[in-house]
Amino acid sequence: MPHKFSRELFDRIPIVGILRNVPPLTVPVLARDYCAAGLTTLEVTINSPEAFTTITRLAQEFDGQMNIGAGTVCTPQDLEKALTAGAQFIVTPILQEEVIKTCVQEQIPIFPGAYSPSEIYKAWHLGATMVKVFPATKLGAAYIKEVMAPMEYLQLLPTGGVTPDNFTEFLDAGAKGLGLGSQLFQKQLIEEGRWEELATIFKTLVEKYNTYKNNR
Repeated sequence: MPHKFSRELFDRIPIVGILRNVPPLTVPVLARDYCAAGLTTLEVTINSPEAFTTITRLAQEFDGQMNIGAGTVCTPQDLEKALTAGAQFIVTPILQEEVIKTCVQEQIPIFPGAYSPSEIYKAWHLGATMVKVFPATKLGAAYIKEVMAPMEYLQLLPTGGVTPDNFTEFLDAGAKGLGLGSQLFQKQLIEEGRWEELATIFKTLVEKYNTYKNNR
C-alpha cells in the first residue's frame, strides 16, 4: 500500500504536473524524468486512457518519492475509483461539495476547483487543502493578489495559464502552489518521443523555482 500524501514533498517544490490524455505507454518515461528533475507531485486526470491503472502503477513505483493524485474528479463515484486506484490526493475542476466533504472526512488532501471569490471562500471553508483557482488563464496573477487581499489566509493553487515563464508572478501574488499541464508535457514533443527535450523543460523549471526561492 503506497504511503499517504507527503506535504513535505509538496512543499519542497509546490508544483502539480498535470498528465492529461498522455499515451499510457509513455507515462512511465515522463514520470521518471519528472521525478529525476526534482519535481514531486503529479496528477493523472481520470478522463485519460487507462487512468486508474496508471495511477496505481505510478503510486507503487514512486512511493515515497512523489505524490501521485487523480484529477478531473467530478462525482463521488469518480472519487471512489480514484482512491481504490491508490490516488494520494484529489483534484476537481469544479466545486463539488460531496467530494470535498468525503475527502476531508477520510483525511485525503483535496484541491477543488473554484473561480469566483465566493466559490473560493466556500471551497476553503468546506475544508479544502488548497483551492485550485481554475481556469486562471484569463484571470492572471493580479486576480490571485486581489482575492487574497481581504482573505490572506487562503491557500490557492492557480491552474491554467501558468507557465514556466510566468509562474513566479503567481507566487509573488500569494499563490501557495501551481498547476501546470500542457506547458510541461508538450504534446508534440511527446508524440515525437523527444524525451531529452522534455527532461530539459522539467529541469529548467526546477532550477527557476529554486533560484526564485533562494532569492526571496
